[in-house]
Amino acid sequence: MCRLHRLLLLSALAITATDANAEWYKADRAIMGTEVSVELWHDDITHAELCAEQVFTEMRRIDALMSPFKPDSELSRINTQAADGPVIISNELFALIKESLKYSELSSGAFDITFSSVGYLYDYRERKNPSDEVIHKLLPAINYHHLLLDEKNHSIRFSMQGTRIDLGGIAKGYAIDNAVTILKSCGIEHAFVKAGGDSYILGDRSGQPWMLGIQHPRQQDKVVVRLPLSNVAVSTSGDYERFFIENGERIHHIISPKTGKSATGNWSTTVIGDNATTTDALSTTLFILDLKSAMALVDKLPGIDAIIIDAQGEMHYSKGLMDPAEVTH
Repeated sequence: MCRLHRLLLLSALAITATDANAEWYKADRAIMGTEVSVELWHDDITHAELCAEQVFTEMRRIDALMSPFKPDSELSRINTQAADGPVIISNELFALIKESLKYSELSSGAFDITFSSVGYLYDYRERKNPSDEVIHKLLPAINYHHLLLDEKNHSIRFSMQGTRIDLGGIAKGYAIDNAVTILKSCGIEHAFVKAGGDSYILGDRSGQPWMLGIQHPRQQDKVVVRLPLSNVAVSTSGDYERFFIENGERIHHIISPKTGKSATGNWSTTVIGDNATTTDALSTTLFILDLKSAMALVDKLPGIDAIIIDAQGEMHYSKGLMDPAEVTH
């Protein structure tokens, strides 16, 4: 069977499944700065509600731990203290930071959680971004090599003042994976969980694959391709979710570690794989890389496929995917 038919679909996309019947339960909450939605099948609606609430509770826990915007989060404590000395942190956060460094090494720094050393100065709602002078001054603080992890003490230290971290490129995927674990332990065999651009499809939907469509990056109501998928994670990174236009330039939230500015090579990148932690990190990585480097990286990773829409609006598929038929409506 072609990999396309055993995959799942993506992030910045519209779900186009058939209408839910009485056994399908759906709920959503605003968590982690985005809409988190859970749709699952169970013949006991009370049990379905309980399982969904367990997912939302876990999402809130992760947000409280890893949000850079909550002053009492563990991640905020790192950003406040780690430049002055080692900060002992939880095993969970230590492990995820260590995992993020794996993608930094894999991509030669295209994925770098220290992007926040400049990125924290952007405010997309208020249409604010740092000046070139400020970026130039702070840019040296963006370097994942500044993160010094102590395995024995489970501590982290920054080797340079001004360094900050943000797990926005991996934390939602991690939360999705935890949610799937909860649903499975809850006895759920068919579900769809989504947080922003990250999602996981568990099982099928009423005996058929879930049909998920990739959103057109420049036409909000248009789907450019639909994929039949099940039992996979999908993450999409795009320049159309959090952005503003200034002097004809799109200022968006995916920051290039090399420049401290919004990456410009692609409109959206979608990654399909076995777990959402991986697809989340890789979708960000591919967005920042140039097209050739991005596809070369995907093609050497087992179990990973990708669809990239470049800055000219052209779609590109990794070798593991045959070209899906494009949607014309």
